[in-house]
Amino acid sequence: MSKFQLHHRFLLITVFISGMVSLGIEMAASRLLGNVFGTSNLVWASIIGLILIYLTVGYWLGGKIADRHPEPLTFYLILFWASLSIAIVPLISNPVLRLAASAFDHLRLGVLLGSFISVMILLVFPMVLLGMISPFAIRLSIEEKGSSGRVAGSIYAISTIGSFIGTFLATLLFIPLIGTYRTFMAFACILALTAPLGIWMHSAFRKSLVYLFLLTVLITLLILGKGISIKETPGQLFESESEYNYIEVVEEQGYFLLRLNEGQGVHSIYKPGVENYYGPWEQFSVAPFFNPGPVHLDSVKSMAIVGLAAGTAARAATTIYGTIQIDGFEIDPVIIDIGKTYFGMTEPNLNPIAADGRWGLDHSGKTYNIIAVDAYRPPYIPWHLTTREFFEIASSRLVDDGVLAINVGRAPDDRRLVEDLCATLRSVFPSVYVMDIPDTFNTILFATKQPTSINDLMANYQLLATDTVTPNLLMETISITVANMQTTPSVGRVYTDDLAPIEWVTNDMVVHYVLSE
Repeated sequence: MSKFQLHHRFLLITVFISGMVSLGIEMAASRLLGNVFGTSNLVWASIIGLILIYLTVGYWLGGKIADRHPEPLTFYLILFWASLSIAIVPLISNPVLRLAASAFDHLRLGVLLGSFISVMILLVFPMVLLGMISPFAIRLSIEEKGSSGRVAGSIYAISTIGSFIGTFLATLLFIPLIGTYRTFMAFACILALTAPLGIWMHSAFRKSLVYLFLLTVLITLLILGKGISIKETPGQLFESESEYNYIEVVEEQGYFLLRLNEGQGVHSIYKPGVENYYGPWEQFSVAPFFNPGPVHLDSVKSMAIVGLAAGTAARAATTIYGTIQIDGFEIDPVIIDIGKTYFGMTEPNLNPIAADGRWGLDHSGKTYNIIAVDAYRPPYIPWHLTTREFFEIASSRLVDDGVLAINVGRAPDDRRLVEDLCATLRSVFPSVYVMDIPDTFNTILFATKQPTSINDLMANYQLLATDTVTPNLLMETISITVANMQTTPSVGRVYTDDLAPIEWVTNDMVVHYVLSE
């Protein structure tokens, strides 16, 4: 093998690594920002769009520098400076993100916007430098003009394969295993190791020693450096990252709260000895009483929960109905573990299932008296759980007098999401009812599999009030339901698997709400 061939092979390895790192850093950046700003498609669009612009600048600049200084040493120095700029990102961004986390809690839009822009500016340097690698590698690889097309195709193909590997390496291995901070450091170390090897191969041994020394500093930061806590929330008991979420458990006045991503919603709540949290979790258990009465507690045998979280709704149902069989679908297995550790999610009748709710419900092979969907909260509403086809699956998993109950987040003066989901439900279920939970931005939709009337709920309510064995939690909850019933809207769009513009609605709701605040 000639010296040129040896150098060319290592050059291709370098291109593969740079492609892997570029997408790995993009995924890590999304988690870094997602901890504070959430993971809505608006945030994703900003991250992807700006990084594409940074890479575009890098392509242009890399080609220009390569034509002026077509030297391997320059190429590997660019790679090394890219590694240092990657290592700096989580260190410098930490105080900015802490400020943003505080601003988010108080909805200070100016600080939020400034923090987001500041962190995105930090990504300019590593992404521009990484963008320079492929055009520079093409320039170094061309031996004759007739080979330029083949060389360019090979370089971009190898870089793309590296990007593919980097996406899954960051998402499925590094972030869940070592956290966002160490993910940045790990990718920085990979680049910092590749660069000195390339310099050494081109007979610059002494110069490579200097960069190898700097590599040891990065490795030390990787091994000894601890993941930086983004949120210093008072009462924080647990903070971690999974494949799906940034997860935080906070204790406030004896209550354990589960908060995800930017932390603006309470996904589960628990305090030993407390039954009623006056939220959406208890409302799901009211669902059977929309059927013609009398509805007896022992007639409710089973329940499915899509969006189990840490089990608050399952605990309420167990308190009311006893040890009915509950299948809880929660896509994030880490949250299931947290539910068992911090939220008393140890009911023997609860079967937590780590799976996507739609897939899990479709493949459960069971039927249920109640199906509760607690996976909606603007702007994080999985579109595939809002369509007519999903509701048809849910209907097929209900017994003949089964009821579907959905928790829907909304804005104070914007009910478009409620209207659209009601319209979609009406395309599958004969009767749909709406109630607003007091002092919240939550609305519960009830859809009965058989034709029913609001009078059925009222009649059951009166019977429960005279029954001395009615659980207190059920009586308190159904009283809230009856007092806060709303008129079922007659307008709205029907969402389908082919067309479910949920993002348009939720993005517009969130932007208008934040601007009004």
